[in-house]
Amino acid sequence: MSPNSTKTVSVLLVDDDEINNFISIKLIKKALINTDIMACLNGRFAIEQLIEIQEKDPSKLPDYILLDINMPIMNGWEFLDEYKRLNLDPLGKSKIYIISSSVFSNDINKARSYPLVKDFVSKPLNVEKIKELFELSAN
Repeated sequence: MSPNSTKTVSVLLVDDDEINNFISIKLIKKALINTDIMACLNGRFAIEQLIEIQEKDPSKLPDYILLDINMPIMNGWEFLDEYKRLNLDPLGKSKIYIISSSVFSNDINKARSYPLVKDFVSKPLNVEKIKELFELSAN
């Protein structure tokens, strides 16, 4: 057993759909054994959480940020702009994925135009998609 298999993977889920969050958390926990998942219902709340973590202990920033696009208060695009503006993760610890039900190619292309965004993943999530996402970024 490799030492990495016991490492806890931290995930920040940013999505305004509570039912979706509940399902996503269950799927992530099924796909990955050791996970620490925090869910935020909008981008503004997520930014506030990240600022707090950054100020206390930047090493505790999430390994992954799964970000929805369409949310009230602060949407995914606004989150990305604010995240970059505040330089919340200067060492690039967090890998950001857009998780969206949008099928519009302009959303997919826009997501891929952000250097911070690793990829665009279509909802609904499933265990295979989650495993693939975490395996790809581990390499």
